Amino acid sequence: MAPVTSSLAQSYPAKPITLNVPYPAGGPTDVLARTLANVMEKNLKQAMVVDNVAGAGGTVGAAKVARASADGYTILLHNLGMATSPTLYRKMPYNTEDLVPVGIVATVPMVLLARNGLPAKTLAELVSYIKANPSKINMGHSGIGSAAHLCGLLLQSTLQAKVTTVAYRGAGLAMTDLMTGQIDIMCEQVSSSASFVNTGRVKAYAVTGKQHLPILAKVPTFAEAGFPKVDVGVWHGLYAPKGTPSDVIERLSASLTEALRDAELQRKFTELTAVTAAPAESKPEPLRKLQAAEMERWAPIIKAAAEYAD
Repeated sequence: MAPVTSSLAQSYPAKPITLNVPYPAGGPTDVLARTLANVMEKNLKQAMVVDNVAGAGGTVGAAKVARASADGYTILLHNLGMATSPTLYRKMPYNTEDLVPVGIVATVPMVLLARNGLPAKTLAELVSYIKANPSKINMGHSGIGSAAHLCGLLLQSTLQAKVTTVAYRGAGLAMTDLMTGQIDIMCEQVSSSASFVNTGRVKAYAVTGKQHLPILAKVPTFAEAGFPKVDVGVWHGLYAPKGTPSDVIERLSASLTEALRDAELQRKFTELTAVTAAPAESKPEPLRKLQAAEMERWAPIIKAAAEYAD
């Protein structure tokens, strides 16, 4: 898509901006996007309208933005899927190069959960239990390509231990079966699972990330539990179509940085268990580097498992 002229870019934004979310309304990424849009539209002095275009693990919505006019009026809030979709989907509806980074927004950590009746009390005990019972442990996830699925692949790859994976149509169904003992373990975003831990319906072994989470204060990080390589967070970033003028990208990035400093946004992100990106991260280059590193990291893990989404 050809870039708009610099004269148009200088007046940006002159009309409402559409923020595409490639996942259903009400989900973690959608709630994060709406929280961000409410703040960014104030400092941009233009409405930011969230458009949910779900399907095929986020690739449908991303493809729509990749084909949009490169004028800054259609942008994308995507997550870890930007780095994993090129391997998970052997036929992509767009090229990752068709979307350019604006900046990192936030990261939502994951937590490793288990049914209450599982004998292992710690992560180390769980690893020993899995290795002593190869392929007898059932690990649920919310669909091929989901963060829960990727977390499971990383866990098996790092521990060199095999579990039997069970795919569900969404995290809610998997959580129900975990609580009733139909499956043994699962990874899930903290934002959608902390309440089940805190009410004693499931137990937690470890969280990803480098810091303790107030909402799961007694749960150690994977590093503290002795497994630092098991680290998968659902990072989120802003993107624009390739060819968007650099000064428009800079304006969006500056607006993002300003929004992430907003105290009310930070409070709401904390409620969502999202770790807000630092000002230095809410720029194009940190997101470009993160995506490149994540693509390099996940491609061999996905290929080794041979678990594809198409």
